[in-house]
Amino acid sequence: MRKIKILVVDDHKMIRDGISSLLHDEVEYKVVAEASDGIQALKEMEKNKIDIAIVDINMPNMNGIDCTKAITEKYEETRVIALTMHNEEIYLTKMIEAGAVGYILKNLGKNELLNALNAVVEGKHYYSPEITLAVIKELTAPKAPKGQDQKVELTIRELEVLELIVKESSNQEIAEKLSISKRTVDAHRRNLLDKTGARNTAGLVKYSITNKLFDLDKN
Repeated sequence: MRKIKILVVDDHKMIRDGISSLLHDEVEYKVVAEASDGIQALKEMEKNKIDIAIVDINMPNMNGIDCTKAITEKYEETRVIALTMHNEEIYLTKMIEAGAVGYILKNLGKNELLNALNAVVEGKHYYSPEITLAVIKELTAPKAPKGQDQKVELTIRELEVLELIVKESSNQEIAEKLSISKRTVDAHRRNLLDKTGARNTAGLVKYSITNKLFDLDKN
């Protein structure tokens, strides 16, 4: 069985060593490269075929947000998981916009790390339990002023993508169902965020529910 190759990017060696130690005895996963900042991470990406990059947000020279964007734009098959001490919504939003499909906190244990890795390998998203508080905050935020939450003009394809997002399909699953590329799905997702004014996936879900766009009881 081919091992999933992992790149760990963090400016603290203790964190990098900790993750490598947690995965040392795992049959499915192997840390094959490390980097202390975004610039070094991109050099490691050129030398190794990386399946998953675990990327810290606050780093010198090139931060995790810029690093994640560079990785996801150039290496379509590499999935990025954000690793951070921050559970604030603003960091979550920026990393999702940059292309991260997971968000875990540095105080995680081995079980949660494996849960996150298993999820993204299956094409899903993963967020630490603490992060769900940010999503709940978005969903339960006070309603926007009149006119700000009204329907906007969406194309048929954008509506198709939005419905699949609401039904928790991953970008890869959406691409396969609609017979389009993952990059095209990413472009539609960005357009949906711009048009609806949503800041993240939770905002898109809220927009869909508020405007009763889909009958979610149907399969």
